[in-house]
Amino acid sequence: MIEKALTGSSKYWAWMAFLAVLVGIGALSYSQQFQYGLGYTGMSRDVSWGLYISQFTFMVGVAAGGVMLVLPYYIHDFKAFHRITILGEFLAIAAVCMCLMFIIADLGQPMRLMNVLLHPTPHSMLFWDMIVLNGYLFLNLLVGWTLVHAEYKSPHRPVPPPKWIKPFIYLSIPWAVSIHTVTAFLYAGLPGRDFWLTAIMAPRFLASAFAAGPSLLVVMALIIKRVTKFDAGQVAIQKLVTIITYAALMNFFFIAMEFFTAFYSNIPGHKATLEYLFWGLDGANSLVPWMRFSMFIGAIAMVMILLPKTRYNEKTLGVACGMLFISLWIDKGLGLVLGGFVPSPTEYITQYYPTAGELAITVGVWAAGFMIVTVLYKIAISVRLNVEN
Repeated sequence: MIEKALTGSSKYWAWMAFLAVLVGIGALSYSQQFQYGLGYTGMSRDVSWGLYISQFTFMVGVAAGGVMLVLPYYIHDFKAFHRITILGEFLAIAAVCMCLMFIIADLGQPMRLMNVLLHPTPHSMLFWDMIVLNGYLFLNLLVGWTLVHAEYKSPHRPVPPPKWIKPFIYLSIPWAVSIHTVTAFLYAGLPGRDFWLTAIMAPRFLASAFAAGPSLLVVMALIIKRVTKFDAGQVAIQKLVTIITYAALMNFFFIAMEFFTAFYSNIPGHKATLEYLFWGLDGANSLVPWMRFSMFIGAIAMVMILLPKTRYNEKTLGVACGMLFISLWIDKGLGLVLGGFVPSPTEYITQYYPTAGELAITVGVWAAGFMIVTVLYKIAISVRLNVEN
């Protein structure tokens, strides 16, 4: 099936070339970081997790969001998701690959990955995060590739998935929840950081994941419909939008709960971080424009999704889902992770600014992720269209 990715239009190859250039720039920057060390980044003693870990945290949610397709299709037999489920599984593969690349970038020396295997520490959340991430990657590779290969071997009629794969499909559902739950525990298990020390960290992570992942999938499905003959179907898209709506509303509700807990109870550590994020603290306000913009476009996106006129128009729906995705990326990929370091346990404010090299590596990893998902989608769509024709 790999040969399906080796043929395409000039636009396809132009897109792949563009991504390859970004990956190359990122690789060049990473080679500089490898030689110089993490001093190449904007991280410091007080802000030890920067752009890499914030992107890792967000992409774990994108990967976990794939369960919102697998659960209705395989458990509740929702036939409308037949065409789009494979897109969700392949998106999860690309997202987990990005997560692993961001971890490697953050380690400084990639050989340190072996320490997790050579010196396992089961009492550490990092150890379990490694287990669930790699396990989820294996499950999606196995399930997704098996389903596409079954159709590839029977090009003239649709075929059901082989029976032996179903236990792995069912296992992938709780596993998807586990990858983001364990990631949330990485933060909630740090008693020195008041902002992260909350019991709703895992539910908040899952709510944002079940909104961000499907939002990106809707945008990609609409783009695919325009550039290929593959149509995921209006019923599937609208049902996915319903899932996005409930998940996004729950996420914003959880954010409101954080504000109530911090300000009504007047908890200094929790309140200080929220003040820093949305109004600034002692003159430090680097994330204020980002967080306000996140809430603004998130509110507009929700209005557009809830109004029938914009929800059932593909152009406005794509814009709304794109805005919601960006809103959640800012809130979780920047505010929640980076904001949690302000103030420090000693009540010192250290603002974090990523360096140009750090940004180049981050863009390179995103480009690599899009390259992976482009190849996987090219294979899946080519096989599916061949079956239907």
